[in-house]
Amino acid sequence: MDYKTQIAGFLAQATGLENDKVMDLIEIPPQLEMGDYAFPCFILAKTMHKAPNMISQELASTIDLTGTVFTARNVGPYLNFFINRDSFAENVVGDIITSGDSFGSSEIGNGKNVIVEYSSPNIAKPFHVGHAFTTILGNSLARIYKKLGYNVVRMNHLGDYGTQFGKLITAYRLWGDEEALNEDPIKELLRIYVKFHQEEKNDPELTTSARENFRKLEEGCPDEVALWQKFRDMSLVVFKKLYDRIGVEFDNYNGESYYSDKIPEIVDILNEKGLLVESEGAKVVMLDDEGLPPCIILKSDNTTIYASRDLASALYRYRTYHFDKNIYVVGNTQALHFKQVFAVLKKAGFDFADNCEHVAFGLVKFKDMIFSTREGNIVLLEDLLNESVKKTREIIAANAKERSTGMSEEEIDDIAEKLGVGAVIYTFVKSGRERDIVFSWDEMLDFDGDTAPYLIYTYARTRSILRKGESQGKLPSGPDGYKLLTNDDEYALIRALADFKESIIKAANSNEPFMIARQVALIARMHNRFYNNSSILNCDDEELCRARLALCEAVCTAIREGLNLLGIECVERM
Repeated sequence: MDYKTQIAGFLAQATGLENDKVMDLIEIPPQLEMGDYAFPCFILAKTMHKAPNMISQELASTIDLTGTVFTARNVGPYLNFFINRDSFAENVVGDIITSGDSFGSSEIGNGKNVIVEYSSPNIAKPFHVGHAFTTILGNSLARIYKKLGYNVVRMNHLGDYGTQFGKLITAYRLWGDEEALNEDPIKELLRIYVKFHQEEKNDPELTTSARENFRKLEEGCPDEVALWQKFRDMSLVVFKKLYDRIGVEFDNYNGESYYSDKIPEIVDILNEKGLLVESEGAKVVMLDDEGLPPCIILKSDNTTIYASRDLASALYRYRTYHFDKNIYVVGNTQALHFKQVFAVLKKAGFDFADNCEHVAFGLVKFKDMIFSTREGNIVLLEDLLNESVKKTREIIAANAKERSTGMSEEEIDDIAEKLGVGAVIYTFVKSGRERDIVFSWDEMLDFDGDTAPYLIYTYARTRSILRKGESQGKLPSGPDGYKLLTNDDEYALIRALADFKESIIKAANSNEPFMIARQVALIARMHNRFYNNSSILNCDDEELCRARLALCEAVCTAIREGLNLLGIECVERM
């Protein structure tokens, strides 16, 4: 039952405001004793020519809540609504228990297509922690939109084209080691790429050769295309292994190369619209009226760049998927690029430009963290994951030994992998995406902090309570028992559970997964307070005991589904 919507209906009828406007204005009071929802009356002061305090008093006396689960009380300029606790518990816990894995699902996005472009690493280059941000953030957004009923197309717009491939082809022909390439493709391709740049400083002929090879690649010359395809395929094998480890999937791997033969149409369209002009030998679209620098479409040597390929890909995506949203999960540093691309699309008369959105994110930094990285100053995601799993395993193994849990080495390894990987993922999604990420082992592996280990441990411990209850013949109660969950700790927890669905909608509206992370963390904190202050398995009232077990089941569902939306897997015991 959507209590907020019901309250908005009462208020819209009493005030004459639009229902959607009232929904936006309704707040959650900061303290439990202040009620469940609050409506600020400031907005009515002008039209009613009265002080907000007087308006809240009048509304409290005129809104008829007879026969509902609500009571209302004015508190200064606010009209606060209180929900009958037993009805609230019955509806919220009952909804979660009934919904199970589909808890939080919605039909908001039914019939709508959303494209989420994320990860998009460069072929033949190492997958570092910078790529992790877009990969983890995009994966979470794709899961969130899918939960809300959207048809989601997950796109990996691979960096598999450009002048660097002309350099790689030249370098491989001169210094490539076939055996080393088969053993560790990324390492060997990076080695020869670095060597090319070192040698290029003293040999201008290398630059000429690289340009010629890229020109041949664009023209589809068989030898150059075959080498490029080999580099691409080998790189994808390496990337796929990493994607599998962090639970990331894609529906489409069309990289920049896929749109190469579609760029001439873009050039023709821009020419026909009179938008393409020559500037220092290059073909550009002027964007002075948008306060932006010119957008280069073709370089002076007539080769393509990122912007021309992104324009072609946007047109292809709209024709193929008729998207309602086309989301690019790319770092803050590319903000200008996307402003230019979207502006060019708009100038060319493509209204779908308004449905294209750049979802930006910050930088990745490290606090007192030392890695034995294999690529100089580059911190590889694989190294970060391995180190996190290693440190997590030490904690899990020590705990298992101290508590004599009897867990096998294989089970400890599995738990450590899920917690270690989860700890890394959560660090990327627990804060607003445009904030820089600062990694600290002490913080990200803290079992009492705002971390994945804390949330997963809360889940595992709660599952343990449920298993213990089952072994004692105590099973969660049915709907009639939920009404017993009315004390302050139970009610605070149920309120947190009730807000879970809205956190998913807010996360999608702002493309901010941290809103879900924040809600799951709140549920875990409220649950642990309830756990510490209440007897669950040994309370005097058997029906209350069973009701509390049902509440535990609801908490497990919410934490599991919330973490799944972030891309994190739970464990059943620790």
